[in-house]
Amino acid sequence: MAQATSIAVPGQLLGPLSEYQPGPGTHVHNSNLFASILGPVRKLNPPKPAGPQKRLTKITPAAPVALPTLSIERNISASTQDGGSKGKAEILPEVTSTVLCRVTRITPRQAQVAILVVGETVLDGEWQGLIRVQDVRATEKDKVKIFESFRPGDIVRAVVISLGDQSNYYLSTASNNLGVIMATSEAGNAMYPVSWKEYKDPETGVSESRKVAKPF
Repeated sequence: MAQATSIAVPGQLLGPLSEYQPGPGTHVHNSNLFASILGPVRKLNPPKPAGPQKRLTKITPAAPVALPTLSIERNISASTQDGGSKGKAEILPEVTSTVLCRVTRITPRQAQVAILVVGETVLDGEWQGLIRVQDVRATEKDKVKIFESFRPGDIVRAVVISLGDQSNYYLSTASNNLGVIMATSEAGNAMYPVSWKEYKDPETGVSESRKVAKPF
């Protein structure tokens, strides 16, 4: 039986090889399973045996335990249901929508992002968004610095607060559960969060400032 879980982003740790088998959209590194593409994680449990298998004349070692398979779907944009039409219903961000986005550019006043996921739906294209300096945190807004909160390439969880202008949605990361969920260091290594405002490079030991999202 296939079970859908959360949305994964490239490079995200999914679990150890001792517990899962790799499926499409994943790769193995250091005995761990990682996401290779953006999309929802699917867990396919192995089929249960039909019944006990009797061997009366020969003793054989027990078969290895079958592990569930983790895979990632490349595209889950909503499809129309009328008679197998190949057209797709366009998913648009709305006010209060939770989105995943990738930081593309930063300036002292804002971070420009490309919206990749709306809710649980991976978009076919990318919508542009802005996280303004006053929308980064809920407190001490006058002390916020964009370059200490985001860097190009970061994957950010945010919420849509305004439809903005004709070319950009306005986003906010002013809640504890919003902010950077994946970051790469200046040395090119995947980092892990060590506090609400820092990520650390496990290879170099260097910490970098970010507006860190609290894990669910």
